[in-house]
Amino acid sequence: MAQRSSLVLCNQAHTLEAETTTEEQAQFFYEVYGQSARRVRSPSGTKTGETTYVISESSENTPGSINSRPTTPGTLTHNEQHRLLTDEGEAHLPHVAVEEDPEFFRLIQEAEQAIEEEILPERIYQGSSGSYFVKDRQQHIIGVFKPKNEEPYGHLNPKWTKWMQKMCFPCCFGRSCLLPNQGYLSEAGASIIDRKLELNIVPNTKVVALASDTFNYTKFDRAKAKSVKFATERFPDTLGKKMKQGLPPKVGSFQVFVNGYKDADAWIRRFQEEPLPPNMKAHFQRLFERLVCLDYIIRNTDRGNDNWLIKYDKTQEDPEKAIFVAAIDNGLAFPFKHPDEWRAYPYYWAWLPNASEPFSDETRDLLLHKLKDLELVQDMIDELCRLFKCDKSFDKDLQHRQVAVMRGQILNLCQALEDKKTPLQLVQMPLLRIESEGKGKGRSPFIQKFQDKYPLFSSC
Repeated sequence: MAQRSSLVLCNQAHTLEAETTTEEQAQFFYEVYGQSARRVRSPSGTKTGETTYVISESSENTPGSINSRPTTPGTLTHNEQHRLLTDEGEAHLPHVAVEEDPEFFRLIQEAEQAIEEEILPERIYQGSSGSYFVKDRQQHIIGVFKPKNEEPYGHLNPKWTKWMQKMCFPCCFGRSCLLPNQGYLSEAGASIIDRKLELNIVPNTKVVALASDTFNYTKFDRAKAKSVKFATERFPDTLGKKMKQGLPPKVGSFQVFVNGYKDADAWIRRFQEEPLPPNMKAHFQRLFERLVCLDYIIRNTDRGNDNWLIKYDKTQEDPEKAIFVAAIDNGLAFPFKHPDEWRAYPYYWAWLPNASEPFSDETRDLLLHKLKDLELVQDMIDELCRLFKCDKSFDKDLQHRQVAVMRGQILNLCQALEDKKTPLQLVQMPLLRIESEGKGKGRSPFIQKFQDKYPLFSSC
């Protein structure tokens, strides 16, 4: 209990317990972004809300001079919020060549064939959104499909609890730091980060379109599909050749199902009662660190011990064949600002004993050189942007804010890895954003901004 209380006190970056100062982070920012940072101009205008450190050359040509200016972090305007919440149009699918991932497309074809044979997806009753176990023709679960319009705040969400929250408690509706109804993109985006950084903990996830009678449709869609079916069967030689039968496909995220895994909470309790052998414990620690790095980079606002999974096979002596970690449920990530209103949405893994262990050399060797490679980071961001653009409500300014938060998280993680900090110390570092004056085009100057506004409740 003492460890949890300590984290609650330390969770806000301005506490005295944080070991890393903003000046140290500003200097590290210059070391990583040095060539770009020297051209940064001080932004005009000052407002309250956060502190901006502009890295530039002083008149004496001293590297890393710091100018401090307060500015206001971006928030969604009323029109932006209304458009994102009320836009009922579907997204178009991002272009992915079949040869890039033939195994994944084979699964999608198998799912479509199973649906045609009336082996329909099964709704998952846990959670706050409409999500479905998708099966193959042998009735084995092969994936989890989450339609965009059945997300927690989607207009076709079948879970009545969110409808009640929206109708009766609008002040508690949604997460102000996230873009509404973008969870399916967040799921696929986490898979991109996992693949680019070779973490290998997120099951393969992409945006697809599926149709099934078990999905939640409006009465109009069902009546229309019924009428079209009747008409095409009645006049097969005329209307049957021109009209497409069936319910309209739904766009959403499809995540490959992982077999043999259980909630992390169950295994962690068991590991406390039956400690792992030293070699297994060391390997699990490295996998745990990968989860930490993923969640921190994408700023996951919903990582409890019930939405990441562990698989452990005692019969295997090789740790890499005995224990595995799967990071699922990544739909509440990629915020356009750090939480700064009611809730902090902390990383609940930070309360585990594993979070008090310094990052291992294996994790540092895997990630540090990649995260300090600005070209690789830019390539990762470009792929995320192409994914986000597939949504009809895509907004370039909001996407730039998302990227600014992610760049700040990456810089903090780089410093934590370089200094051999612990995951707990990582989440105590001052929050920051790194904005590009050129909106991410080429080698544009970057501005480092520190957060000064914090949520009311830091433990939830």
